[in-house]
Amino acid sequence: MSQPTGTAASAALTTRALNRAFLERQLLLRRTRMPAADAVEHLVGVHAQVPEVPYHALWARLEDFRPEDLSDLLASRRTVRIALQRSTLHLVTARDCLTLRPLLQELQERRFRGSFRKRAEGVDLARLTEVARGLVEERPLTFSELGTALAELWPGHDQLTLSMAARARLPLVQVPPRGLWGQGGLARHTTVEQWLGEAPGEPAADALEGVLERCLAAFGPASVRDLQVWSGLTRLREVVDRMRPRLRTFRDERGAELYDVPDGPLPDPETPAPVRFLPQFDNLFLSHHDRTRIIADTFRDRIWKGNQAFSVVLADGFIRGVWRIERERSGAAAVLVVDPFEPLTRAEHAGVEEEGARLLDFVAPGAAHDVRVTGNSR
Repeated sequence: MSQPTGTAASAALTTRALNRAFLERQLLLRRTRMPAADAVEHLVGVHAQVPEVPYHALWARLEDFRPEDLSDLLASRRTVRIALQRSTLHLVTARDCLTLRPLLQELQERRFRGSFRKRAEGVDLARLTEVARGLVEERPLTFSELGTALAELWPGHDQLTLSMAARARLPLVQVPPRGLWGQGGLARHTTVEQWLGEAPGEPAADALEGVLERCLAAFGPASVRDLQVWSGLTRLREVVDRMRPRLRTFRDERGAELYDVPDGPLPDPETPAPVRFLPQFDNLFLSHHDRTRIIADTFRDRIWKGNQAFSVVLADGFIRGVWRIERERSGAAAVLVVDPFEPLTRAEHAGVEEEGARLLDFVAPGAAHDVRVTGNSR
């Protein structure tokens, strides 16, 4: 382990040191032997807006990961898919669902007000909540079906506004077969209480502090602004100040104050980092205000197109390109196309081909494979 320079209160961490600490905590410096449920809890949830993303995210991090393991967790209700951090869909364990949703409930409602306040004028939201609860607990519904049913009681309002009001005010889980590996299915929803047999309760007084410590353990060291970006919550300065006596503090190269759990690993900045292929919307590149620890500012706009994120490739620990898989309609062949942002070294190119072959074995077993790297390598 490398030791940061300076005093405990002002120790400086370089961007590369933050990168290696981040990768270590994200299980990306080496694949880890860990049950899928334990990994999901360690990461404080996995982004799940796209059903395949959690499978790709865990494949990149875990040794001998089998997608059936995660599907079994979803089918047995030991994990669920629910709107949490940043009001986006996350896959979490049932235990974390019951812990996290109450802490993030105000966020869901705030995001709804920001987008739909005027369109929801005249709607009795308390009544809508109870009506929607009865509908989705009778049988899981899509948001379109829910909106249609609610519009019968509020005919002057559009279905999207009504269904999004229910989404914001009720803890709704997205039920299988949606989210199961290799299966389709419409996104249907019911309440946490109906699905898990237990409703989220009032959070303990120190519950938010505990969750932020877990965030630091998986995403730190991090600033207050980073914690706010990760969660979607605001006004966390006061919470972090209460936590300060039991946290380490550092500064990054720009002088921002960073917080960390006492036992957070800080690997040597020169620790080798293997090539990794990560899915679109991986929390790795969504969870910090300052993302230079994982991607150079000059490349940041190249992993997005509108609201769509691209799948990314890590080389030497940083996002250095994007990737996609092109398949023949027959399914007989699959090609992994890698578009680097800059030329790769020969060693990086070899790592892309080796790890890319593993990725194709995972997503297209039995098909003919090819890995194509655009541009030139050094």
